[in-house]
Amino acid sequence: MNILALDLGTSSVRGLVLDSDAVPLPGALARRKMAITIGDDGAATLDAADYLAALEACLDELNEAGHLDHIGLVATAAQWHSVLPLDQHGNPLGPVLTWLDSRSSPPATQPGPADPADFHHRTGTWWHRFYWTVRLPWLRESLGLRPARFVGLVEYAFGALLEHAPMSVSQASGTGLLDLRTLDWDAEACALAEAGRTELPELAAVDWTGRLRADYGRRWPGLRDVPWAAPTGDGAASNVGSGCVDPYRAAVTVGTSAAVRLVQAAPAGAILPPLPEGLWRYRVDHRHVVTGTAYSAGGNLFAWAKKVLLLPSGAELEEALAAIEPGGGLVADPRLGGDRPPGLAPAGSGKVYGLSFGTRAVDIFAGLMEALCRQVAADLAEIESTVDYPVEVVLGGGAVAASQWWRQAFVAALAPRQVSHVRNPEIGATGAALIAIGRFHDGVGLERISRTDEGR
Repeated sequence: MNILALDLGTSSVRGLVLDSDAVPLPGALARRKMAITIGDDGAATLDAADYLAALEACLDELNEAGHLDHIGLVATAAQWHSVLPLDQHGNPLGPVLTWLDSRSSPPATQPGPADPADFHHRTGTWWHRFYWTVRLPWLRESLGLRPARFVGLVEYAFGALLEHAPMSVSQASGTGLLDLRTLDWDAEACALAEAGRTELPELAAVDWTGRLRADYGRRWPGLRDVPWAAPTGDGAASNVGSGCVDPYRAAVTVGTSAAVRLVQAAPAGAILPPLPEGLWRYRVDHRHVVTGTAYSAGGNLFAWAKKVLLLPSGAELEEALAAIEPGGGLVADPRLGGDRPPGLAPAGSGKVYGLSFGTRAVDIFAGLMEALCRQVAADLAEIESTVDYPVEVVLGGGAVAASQWWRQAFVAALAPRQVSHVRNPEIGATGAALIAIGRFHDGVGLERISRTDEGR
């Protein structure tokens, strides 16, 4: 049985075919890049129809190449935190707000959670512009009307493709409205969002699977009767694909953005582990939670700085960076896209300090990259406070794979911890597949095969 794995990210849509052990098959990959519309006011949106069309194009490409002929399951890693308002017919009332959109603000008349600490522990989130508790009231005011429903981008896409498309508990946890222990919508969070149950997605049961609508079944015959597993948040899926599935190993993933995360067992109804004030917590599935923090800067910062500073690519850039010792770059603030929660710094908060007439473009570049490494190191120390021992670190994601110098900068910043690197560029899709086939811990074995240790 092969597995079709979908990776529904912010900057791209990808579909790839894996074998029964969740190993990617050579050549069985289709990808479409997505363009985020960025505004000076903090807007960062995607067009829902264009996104669905890109997903369909990926599946068309795989189908035409014969890659969908022996699929037994569809698994999905999907972006967290997006929100899309719909009318009563299910049509979008505007663009999709992505995680990078920073325009939302709490209503002036709303005092917020009665007990912020308890709210944070229950939902794993804060009353913050990043989550639906703030975004839904802001959207209503901005639109000048009350949408019939709100969904995430993956629910919109699956709602078009599948006969039935509820929201997984993993995706729901990214809204800030889910009680992580009961796995139901949190009453206080929904009150803050001014949202009733009919305005929110139905929550998927633990054993939910979806099926294609008849017209799409005719378009992709190989998928006609294939079950679709509930989507996993992309960050959680990346942990599993990196082999970081227990509290002894943390994942540092650098894709479009960056994050550091730790997975812990927490079955539905069980008492949740302690949660430090500055960290978020979401659901991997009905049995595990993931705790961590994320940044607006990641591969997007790397690409932006290389382009704006007119730096070379590949080996030539690595050679220029090799002359800069880890920790030897300029002091910088990498928050060009503002803060992810709980911070409130707006987009445009990036800074570089210590410039002189002797400063080179590559020095500025190194300073920005190292600044993100230091942020990750500081937040990893806070994550470690929940387990009381140093953890191993696994670096992953396409952006960090592109630069050995950047990996070594992470090694220096995270010392004395053991740091390794996963070379598999599809850790999110691999992780989603492992979760879907019930082989959660098998990512450890795959990670050992594909990783190379650095910094020893």
